Amino acid sequence: MVAPNPYAALLEAVPVERREAQVLGGTAVYWTYGPADAETTVVAVHGFRGEHHGLEPVVAHLPHVRVISPDLPGFGETPPITGRTHDLDLYAQWLREFVRTVAPDAVILGHSFGSIVVSAAVAGGLATPRVILVNPIGAPALEGPRGILTRLAVFYYWAGAKLPERPGDALLRNRLIVRVMSISMAKTRDPGIRRFIHDQHDTYFSRFADREVLHDAFVASVSHDVRAFAPAIAQPTLLVAAQRDDITPIEAERRLATMFPRAQLVEIADVGHLIHYETPAAAAAAITRFLAPSVDDTR
Repeated sequence: MVAPNPYAALLEAVPVERREAQVLGGTAVYWTYGPADAETTVVAVHGFRGEHHGLEPVVAHLPHVRVISPDLPGFGETPPITGRTHDLDLYAQWLREFVRTVAPDAVILGHSFGSIVVSAAVAGGLATPRVILVNPIGAPALEGPRGILTRLAVFYYWAGAKLPERPGDALLRNRLIVRVMSISMAKTRDPGIRRFIHDQHDTYFSRFADREVLHDAFVASVSHDVRAFAPAIAQPTLLVAAQRDDITPIEAERRLATMFPRAQLVEIADVGHLIHYETPAAAAAAITRFLAPSVDDTR
């Protein structure tokens, strides 16, 4: 049974349109939310195994902002890029080309793995006035509070790639394993939001093109973090971090904020790696303040 979306009423009031563009020789599928004449446009990049739906709760709380939310290559409705390894270089290159094609000079937002993609793209020359990173990966995943679980995940994705195609694909899409992942990340005690989170993961967490793309993206997600790119990002940067994040502990997020030339850190209490599902209003409020013309860009 589909769980009720606690943000549905807000989201229904936001205009949305599905669109396509040609990027790196392939079709990029993306969605635009909000008024076409909005003063600010934000390109929002989802996390690992996700797609554009995951950021909709935050979008619902930004009704006056135009948000452009693509599915990354190999996830959701955007097909893989033919003949390419889907590593961080590919995703950063794709994002630079996507923004140049669809929304030049937009503000760029990335969640989780999307924070790595965004940081690599901006450090590599993507033009943007501001950068927003939600649940940024600010330390090596293997060294996080759940490093052991991350190592189990490494084995899981390795096995999924090495097994014969049918059992390997079945393993990677296994609903019980997806549910365990979902339970491990959710921190809220609200039963309705927990049901919504699990339903979202059940519905969208396995919408990847094939196991090769999934494995490539997983390797990229655990082999890089935002620290490598932070010093090269001169734009004002907002970090929205969770005080109970099991992937990057808050102490590491605080250190990460000092590595940017111009960054501010907003901490959200009582939430983990699912800010976009559990506390989207708080994240949107921080984003709204950051985008306001009077924001202090110096720190």
